[in-house]
Amino acid sequence: MLAAVTGLMVGLLTGLGAVGTAQAASVDTSAWYVLVNRGSGKALDVSGGSTADGAALSQWTRHDGGNQRFQFVDSGGGYYRLKAQHSGKVLDVSGFSTADHAPIVQWSNAGGVNQQFRAADSPDGHVRLINRNSGKAVEVQNASTVDGAKVVQFTDWGGANQQWKLVRVSGVTAQVHTAGRVKDAGNTVQYSWPGVYFEGRVRGTGVGIVLNDSAADYDVQVDGATVATLVTPGNTTHWVNGLQDREHAVRLVKRNDSPGDTSTFGGFLAAPGGAVLGKPTARSRQIEFIGDSLTVGYGNLSTSRTCTSDQLKRSTNSDVSYGALTARQLNSDYQINGYSGLGMVRNYNGGSSDVTYRTFYDRALLSVSGDVWQNPGTWRPQLVVVNLGTNDFSTAVNPGEPWTPESLAAGYRSAYGDFLQKLRTRYGTGTTVVAVGAGQYADHVQQVVKARNDAGDSGVRYWPLDESGLDYLGCDWHYSAHDDRLIADRLSSFVAGLPMGW
Repeated sequence: MLAAVTGLMVGLLTGLGAVGTAQAASVDTSAWYVLVNRGSGKALDVSGGSTADGAALSQWTRHDGGNQRFQFVDSGGGYYRLKAQHSGKVLDVSGFSTADHAPIVQWSNAGGVNQQFRAADSPDGHVRLINRNSGKAVEVQNASTVDGAKVVQFTDWGGANQQWKLVRVSGVTAQVHTAGRVKDAGNTVQYSWPGVYFEGRVRGTGVGIVLNDSAADYDVQVDGATVATLVTPGNTTHWVNGLQDREHAVRLVKRNDSPGDTSTFGGFLAAPGGAVLGKPTARSRQIEFIGDSLTVGYGNLSTSRTCTSDQLKRSTNSDVSYGALTARQLNSDYQINGYSGLGMVRNYNGGSSDVTYRTFYDRALLSVSGDVWQNPGTWRPQLVVVNLGTNDFSTAVNPGEPWTPESLAAGYRSAYGDFLQKLRTRYGTGTTVVAVGAGQYADHVQQVVKARNDAGDSGVRYWPLDESGLDYLGCDWHYSAHDDRLIADRLSSFVAGLPMGW
C-alpha cells in the first residue's frame, strides 16, 4: 500500500513538473498580469503602493492598480523576474533567505537568483511561483483571507494559498478613449502626431499616468482642470494624488510636435483602494485637421516672437490651437495631423525637397519610413479641415530649386486636387472637406475648390480665413493663443452654417 501511495505521489509531482514547463512557456513577457490567489481570491499587491526598495508584498482586494500589475521579465532557463508596473521594481526574497516565512518584498532589479521565479503549473490554470535561489513557493502566510496578509516564501506543497491565477490586464485602448492616430500594442499605444489625447475614468484618491516619452510635453487634466504639465517626462509613472475619493474624469494630452520621436502611453492607474473604470463614450462628431505649424499651435503660448528651440517646445500647445478649440466648441472628437515646416509640394524655404506633407500623411509613427496608420474603423470624420500652403509660398524660390513661380503654383494646385480626391475616396461623400485659403495661396485653393465643385463634388467648401485682428505674436510670427481663439470662433461659425446639421 505504501509503495502504491509513493508511486502515486511521484506520478503527481512528475505531472506537475511537466505541465509547469508548458505553463512557463505560455507566459507573455509583453503583457501585464494581476496575480489572484486561489485560497483568498485576493490579488498580489505591493503594500500601500510604495515605490521604495524593501516594500512588503501582501494580498489585497483586487483593484487592478499599478501596484497589482506585474510583468514577467525573462531571466532565462524558464525563470522570470516579476516587475511591478507602478514602481519598476521586482519581486525579491528578502536577504537571499532560504528559510520558510522569509518575506517577499520589491527591490531594484539586480538580476539575482532571489529575484527569479519559475511558474509551475497547478490545477485549473493556476501557477506556483518557485524561487530560483531557495526552491520555495510564494504563498499567502498562514492561508489568510484578509486584506494586508503577508506574502512570504514557504516549502512548495501545492496548497491553495500557494496557487496564483495569472489574469491578463486589458490593453490601453480598452480603458481609455482616444481619437488620435495610435498604434495599439496591447499594453501600450505608440503615436507621433501633436495633440493626441487620452480620456479615462478613475475612482479613488489618485491616478497614475504611465508614459515613455523623452521628447514631448503633456498636460494632465482631472475633472476639466489642468493639474500638471509634464516636460519630456521620460519612462515614468506620474502620480496625481490627494484627490477626493470619488469618480474622476482624467485626460492626458500631448502638447507639442515631436515627429522625429515615438511616444508611448501605458494607460491610467488607480491609487490603492481605487479602480480604473470603463472608458468614456466617444463623441458622435469627429473633425480631422490637416496642416502645418499653424495647425500644430507652434509657439502659440510664447510671450515673444523670438524663441530659442527650447522656448518653442515649451510654448507650443496643440490643445489650445484653433483646431482643438473649434472641436471643443462643436463637441467633437478630433485629430490634429499637423507637421511643422512642410507644404503640399514645397517645404519652408525649399528645405528637405525629397519629402512633403503628403509623404507623412498616412503614418501613425512619423519617423518610421513606410509606416501606415491602421484605422480601427472608429475614425469616420464628418468634417476635414485642410490648411496647407503657407510653407509652399511664404519664401521665394531659391536658385537650384526645381520650381519657377508659375510651375510651383501649377504643381500646388494639381497636388491639392489629388489630395482632396484621396480624402474623398477614403471618407466617402458624407464627409465635408473645408479647404482654408489665406495669404499667397488663397487664390490657388479657391481655384482647386471650384474645380471640384464644377466636377460635381459639392462637399468641398472654400473658407477664406479672415486675418483681421490677428497679432501673430507666437514664435516666429505664428498664431498666438489669442489668434487661435479668434480663428476657432470664426471657423466654428462657418461650420455651423454648413448643411451638416451641426
